[in-house]
Amino acid sequence: MSAIEVFIQPTPNPNALKFVLDRPVKKDGNSTYTTPSQCGDNKLALHLFSIRGVDQLHFFDNMITVTKFNYEEWEEIEDKIKQCLEENIEAHDANYHDPDPEADRRKKLSPELLKIEEILDRTIRPGLQGDGGDIMALSYEDHILIVKYQGACGTCPSSATGTLEAIKAILRDEFDPEIDVFIAPEF
Repeated sequence: MSAIEVFIQPTPNPNALKFVLDRPVKKDGNSTYTTPSQCGDNKLALHLFSIRGVDQLHFFDNMITVTKFNYEEWEEIEDKIKQCLEENIEAHDANYHDPDPEADRRKKLSPELLKIEEILDRTIRPGLQGDGGDIMALSYEDHILIVKYQGACGTCPSSATGTLEAIKAILRDEFDPEIDVFIAPEF
């Protein structure tokens, strides 16, 4: 088994850290898991969920963003996560395939929502994905856009302030000068 290098980087969310590896963990697209049952063929994700305190995982390129529950301290689980990565990375296939419900969802979107998603793809989404999250445009009507954050963004304090204001500014500039953006409530 060859040794791996793992670098830990903070994200804007105090409950999420990026574990950057010296090899890819997801070669195409990204995956977000909020429960072990969502992991499918991704055994590495399933092993990570076995660590007490892991709330959700986001696989993208050569990084895994781990979001923890509030009750657990990073000092208690960082080394366990690194050890899990070291023990399980060799068996991990970065070419794994998750079903892509997003592609199916986008096929059903209105032309306005498709345009909004394209703008988010180009401007906002890369930064969110780099920090272990994502965003989904849910509805657009009467200049009101409802979005849902995913991954680490869902519990990040800045998602409801600075990030939301940046989204509004970009969409007002590129799509609708009167648009307002709201976060969908969690149920």
